[in-house]
Formats: sequence, structure tokens, C-alpha cells
Amino acid sequence: MDTKKIHISDYNYELPDERIAKFPLAERDSSKLLVYDKGTVSEDVFTSLPKYVPKGALMVFNNTKVIQARLHFRKKAPIPHPSLSEQNSPSRSLSPIGREEEQPLGARIEVFCLEPAVPNDYQLNFSQRGMVEWYCLVGNLKKWKDGKLYREIDVQGELVTLSCERKGIHGTSHLIAFTWDSDHTWAELLDAVGELPIPPYLNRETQESDKRTYQTVYSKIKGSVAAPTAGLHFTERVLAALDEAGVDREELTLHVGAGTFKPVKSEEIGGHDMHTEHIAVQRQTIEKLIAHGGKAVAVGTTSVRTLESLYYMGIKAGNLQEAGDLHIDQWMPYETDPIPTVQALRQLLDYMDRNQLEVLHSSTQIIIAPGYEYHIVERMVTNFHQPQSTLLLLVSAFVKGDWHKIYDYALSHDFRFLSYGDSSILIP
Repeated sequence: MDTKKIHISDYNYELPDERIAKFPLAERDSSKLLVYDKGTVSEDVFTSLPKYVPKGALMVFNNTKVIQARLHFRKKAPIPHPSLSEQNSPSRSLSPIGREEEQPLGARIEVFCLEPAVPNDYQLNFSQRGMVEWYCLVGNLKKWKDGKLYREIDVQGELVTLSCERKGIHGTSHLIAFTWDSDHTWAELLDAVGELPIPPYLNRETQESDKRTYQTVYSKIKGSVAAPTAGLHFTERVLAALDEAGVDREELTLHVGAGTFKPVKSEEIGGHDMHTEHIAVQRQTIEKLIAHGGKAVAVGTTSVRTLESLYYMGIKAGNLQEAGDLHIDQWMPYETDPIPTVQALRQLLDYMDRNQLEVLHSSTQIIIAPGYEYHIVERMVTNFHQPQSTLLLLVSAFVKGDWHKIYDYALSHDFRFLSYGDSSILIP
């Protein structure tokens, strides 16, 4: 099969708006679970997941944490800080997220933080004080010709002026410099002023409850602008049941970018440019993969993309004596001769040893579509994806084109779709 010739229109289905879950269930793990097992489709409840994972299997989770990446600014400079007595005056107050309840400050501009630029390391960037730069999307750009935008916010009881300025264009995004007049970290400012960027297809405003429900219970590493939503069903109860069932658990990090919602606009997927996402994998995770014969149960498509990228990073690492670029471009898997999975992972481990790395930091642009041969992922937990999306292509490749059977069943049995919807476990 020539993967590049696949027509995205062949991966379409009718998804009524009422089937899109606008809000999560009250109990995360009470969602329905579709079970696809070697061509047979049935259903269960998510709390039953452990019985579909073999004892001794390795289950891999993405521990990324969604940041409050959506910021709003005003075009005009704010009024100078008032005196302390004026701040405490009844005529001046701040809303809970820091917006002034006074006269408007001009055109409202949305700045959506995508990826750190200076410093380009996520954790280092979040710990910065005074200034950072990010690659961002800008809403209402036509109203922002030049100059700085300002926002006055309440950060832990202190009034702080946050400004942003465009520094250049980077592909489809803008390089934005943020500066502020306090000793607070960038992470503290985002927590105070940012809004959680729930998926656009929910067609609603972010609510306070989303700050809890749009994070996995095991989220740890800040950096995503979208949740790894297959993980939203897990609770401490389900994780404990997996442990009791003898399932080995490991975590890795892939920071989900806004590109995950990027539609395929080309007729053939060969014309679609996949977005790049950044990953971090501990040495012990690769050792665990090797100990499990190079096989794993992936929780979510982000874990799938990371695990399968590790295989190809191992192939690249085998040709490098020193530290080099292990980035996986989208078509590498279709242009590379395969080697045994454990060999590839051992080559990756050797590369880390040579370069004294405890954590592998790299990036991937991998596209997984029919014609792709999976190397590491043997079972997959995933939600139900949008029509004509690259994630639906990934699922189709995993179940050897049987995606219609899965989605027809889900649509005819009242399953809830997309980020806050129900779940499935796929056993090819």
C-alpha cells in the first residue's frame, strides 16, 4: 500500500453533534468501554479494563500536564498602578482571573502559547522570572499591528503588569516575548491569568471544573495545550486494580500541541504536514520495554506515537557515535528497513549510555496510517476520534482497516465521542 496515496475522504463518518460529549461523566471510570478483540466488538464499563490487559504486560501512560495556555490582552497600555489605598477602594476590583472591572482597554487580542522558545526547555521556561519567549497563535491579529499589549493581573495578592510583544514569525505561529514587573515565575503567571484550552469542537467556554476534569489523575509534567484524553478515564481505583492484576506501569511524556486538532485539508495524506511534538523518556522506561520483549499496552494515541517513535529513534541512534538529531520526520517509517524491535531499543539505550543521558529529549512528527507496521504497541486504549483525522488513520492502521466496525458499533450503541467521551481497548 502506498500510504501517501490514501484519500482522507475514505475515513469519514457522520458524527451528530449530540454524540459529542460536551462534559465528562461525574465519575471518570464509569464511562463505557468498547472492546475490540481480534475482529469481535463488545462493550463493558471502564472499571473492567484490567481484565483486558494480560498479567505481566507493560502499560505505558503519558504524564504530560495541560497548561493554561490561552491568554487575553488589551491593545492599549493600562492606567499606572494606583496607590495602595486606591487598590483597596470599593470602586476598583479584580475579577477572580484578574480582569479589571473598569473601562475597556481597547481591542481584545488572544495569545495562545504553543511551544517555548527562550528558554526552549519547558521546565526551565516555566521557572523563569521577568521574561520568556514562546511560539504562539494570535487571535484578532488584524487589530494588533505593532507595539506591546498589556494585562494587569492579581498574582497571589500582588498587582502585576504582564506585557507581550511580537518578535517575528515562525511558520504559522508568532514569536512572542512576555515580560512582567514582579519576581513571580512564568508558571505562576500562567496559573493566575491563563485559561485552560479545551478542544474547539466542544463549542463552549472553559469552566472552572475543566481545570480538574481536563487533566489525568497522573499528570505531572507541564507542557501540553491539549490533554491526552484516553487517560481521563483512569482513577486511583482503576490504577490500583491494574497493579493488583499484575500489570507493570511506566510513564513517558509527550507534550500535546494544538496541531493535534489540525484538519487534513489535502485530498491525499501525502500532502498533509504533521505537527511536531516534544517527548521525554526516562532510561528506565526503555529498560522496561526491553525487559518486556519490546512490547507494550499504550494508553492513548500520544503514548502510541511516542513508543513507535522510540523504535525509529533506536534505528537512527545505531548510526550515531556522538549526540545527534533523533527527530523522527513523518515519512521515515515508510522509507526505512526494519530491524528487530529489541535491537532498536538496545541501540537507543547504548546511545543514551554513550552520551550519559538519564532522560531522552527529542521530538517526533511521525504519521501512523494504513500501511504502517506497528513495532512496540500490542494493545491500545483510546477514545473515539474525529472523522477524517490523522488519529482515525492511526486506529485504522492498528486494526488493519477494521475501524468501520468499531465506529458503527459505537454510534449504534450510544457511545459518547471525542475528548470527554467514552473509551475503547483495541486488541488486534
